[in-house]
Amino acid sequence: MSAPERPVPSPCVNICALDDDDICTGCQRTVAEITRWSRMDNDERRSVLALCHERAKASGLVWMLPARR
Repeated sequence: MSAPERPVPSPCVNICALDDDDICTGCQRTVAEITRWSRMDNDERRSVLALCHERAKASGLVWMLPARR
């Protein structure tokens, strides 16, 4: 039997400020995504991370994100 999967870590970078669209300028999550993070399973978290990456690319902040694995 394999060990349980470790939780996908939060993308929080301790730069917590919302833009005009209520997206965090640090992690690119919505307020709802931030609020729900601790109750999400890993599949949901990976989906949110993909959305964060797309938001960062669209806003020109992709250089700030760690390389995707």
